[in-house]
Amino acid sequence: MKQRTIWFILAAVCLAFTLVNAQEMAPIKIDLPKPMFVGTPQNMSVPNLEKPLGKARPPFLAPVGTENVAEGKSVASTDEEPIIGEIDMITDSDKEAADGSYVELGPFLQHVTIDLEKKQNIYAVILWHFHKQPRVYFDVIVQVSDDPDFVKDVKTIFNNDIDNSAGLGVGKDNHYVETSEGKLIDAKGVQGRYVRCYSAGNNNNDLNHYIEVAVYGKPVE
Repeated sequence: MKQRTIWFILAAVCLAFTLVNAQEMAPIKIDLPKPMFVGTPQNMSVPNLEKPLGKARPPFLAPVGTENVAEGKSVASTDEEPIIGEIDMITDSDKEAADGSYVELGPFLQHVTIDLEKKQNIYAVILWHFHKQPRVYFDVIVQVSDDPDFVKDVKTIFNNDIDNSAGLGVGKDNHYVETSEGKLIDAKGVQGRYVRCYSAGNNNNDLNHYIEVAVYGKPVE
């Protein structure tokens, strides 16, 4: 009898803890650009290529109040003088693939780093590379940290580098075809102030392109 009473007390405590910490969830609001191509890309000879979903991406749920905390924030890059565009266009909320909406960085491995200005609970990161035509970008790696130099406290939330050519470890994520929906990465509430995105060219050329990076989160309280 005593054991049963203790069990009920523990169960009640656990239930109360769950209710206190439960957060109301809602779909995040994503304003999508217009599609620039229709249909399934042909002859994409890229290893570990993710099969197209073939329909609209389902809504992504996050705690109520989650928003794009990257919009308008400052961006740094390994290529300080882009071939086309300006670095701050990466967080200007313009996701269209038209000329004048994208940034073209130099060849081989490059990265951009967004300063969210304060530590955030990050639930999703969405990347829009060049999506005017079907392309696959290589060594796409997304990391979160409180260290602006990404030397310590680094958390990798996406990595499709299949051969460690970027030197950040072999990734287990798939390559994917760029579309107007962007690539949504579930960040699972990881905490950090800075978000860094890598890429190393694409199946069309060695250059790197960014249209927009959105980071959906809430400030750490």
